[in-house]
Amino acid sequence: MPDKKDGIAGLKERPISEEQITAATNRLLAALDRLKKPSQIPTIGKWIAAACVLALVAGVYSQYHRPVLKGSWSTPYGEIRKAKLPDGTTIIANANTRLTYPVEWQEGGDREVWLEGEAFFHVQKTPSKSRFIVHMGRFDIVVTGTQFNAVNRIDRASILLQEGSVILKSPDLEEMALRPGDFAEFLNGRLTKRSVKADSCVAWKDRRLFLDNTPLSQLIQIIKEQYGTEVHRPEGSTEKTVSGILPNDNLDVLLRALELTGDFKIIHENDKIIIKDP
Repeated sequence: MPDKKDGIAGLKERPISEEQITAATNRLLAALDRLKKPSQIPTIGKWIAAACVLALVAGVYSQYHRPVLKGSWSTPYGEIRKAKLPDGTTIIANANTRLTYPVEWQEGGDREVWLEGEAFFHVQKTPSKSRFIVHMGRFDIVVTGTQFNAVNRIDRASILLQEGSVILKSPDLEEMALRPGDFAEFLNGRLTKRSVKADSCVAWKDRRLFLDNTPLSQLIQIIKEQYGTEVHRPEGSTEKTVSGILPNDNLDVLLRALELTGDFKIIHENDKIIIKDP
């Protein structure tokens, strides 16, 4: 579950300049040249040469292996947030979602983000056509410029492509190419395509729930994810489905709309919600 606070993670090291590396290299070469005549070098000279080697190695390592400074922001329960990344990519994040990304992206290099939750991406194309990669744990989404909805929740991971093209890559090196309108999800350890109603996947952006014979158990899971509220269904209750468009900008309004269907009775018990048969 995402944290409710925005934060910055990572450490920032002082960079090693080109001049410092050049100077260390010159000292090293000079010391090595003297080492050609061991009898003429005092012990302290050998220590200086060793120190130069260490300085050079440390400088090069620091230059190319510095920890990446990352930023992150999150959306609390019940809220939707729209934001822009440093490259101009627009993101609309659903409730209970966290996005992590490097504060600075190298020109021409991959643009990488890490998603926990659900978000709609409108990826900005770059002159160098650098890749935009969304890391989802169960698979990665690789694009250059496109629009898609991505879900990375505890119980599911999926993508609906609206525009452009993407390639999905799973940890076992499985790849799948998608075209506009395609929906893919990670099921039973594999990437799988299936048909869906696109509106049902992105209705959350307009604060609506689009339900089409949706099992109540699935709706309960959505409520838990979006609002962080404990919802229970008594044992032995009939497993019913729900169809229609319900408001999703206020939990009380959503529950009243659900109760108005006549198929359910809503009971508030302390901080818990119970959905019973009528």
